[in-house]
Amino acid sequence: MAETRRRMRERKRLLVRRVRALLAGGLVLGIGTTATLAAWNDSEYGTATFTAGRFDIVGAVDGTTFTNHPVGTPGALSFSTPFNALAPGSTVYALFSVKTANPSVAGTLQLSVASTGGTGLGTYLRYGVRSIAGVACNATTYTAGTAVVPDNSAIGTAGTGTQAVAANGTSTVNYCFAVTLPAGTLNTAQGLTAIQTWQITGTSS
Repeated sequence: MAETRRRMRERKRLLVRRVRALLAGGLVLGIGTTATLAAWNDSEYGTATFTAGRFDIVGAVDGTTFTNHPVGTPGALSFSTPFNALAPGSTVYALFSVKTANPSVAGTLQLSVASTGGTGLGTYLRYGVRSIAGVACNATTYTAGTAVVPDNSAIGTAGTGTQAVAANGTSTVNYCFAVTLPAGTLNTAQGLTAIQTWQITGTSS
């Protein structure tokens, strides 16, 4: 009987030892797992903000005072005399300068005719447009300019080609208009009027 109790105690001791050994092993395994999950780390990030640019052109009838001239409020071109008393053979000149606003991206310009009104003088008128260096628009500077509308064109003729304008108002296109009432115009043109509106269309580039 005593021997049996001794064996039972031995078995309990062995069982306790085995349990302690398993627990110790589990603790060691747990420490190793925790160390792996807690490894240090670091990250780098990059970001950017994008903003759309704008395109805007402005005009000046005097070569210096630039502003917007939207539909309905065109700039009044200052033609040389005798623009309000044309006689056959008369040619009058006027400047219209255009550039990009600041800020604005670069672009190109295209001259066209928006409308022709009045009481019929436009039927008789002929004109041409040239881009010139500087803001003095007269017979001399016109002759030295680059053709935009060919000379002796009907008043409703649009410009040919485009003119480049740099960004932020750093370059200007100076258009010199030359309008003529041709020699030999009929007496029926006397007293008639023409209201001509040109359009400069800008396109961003």
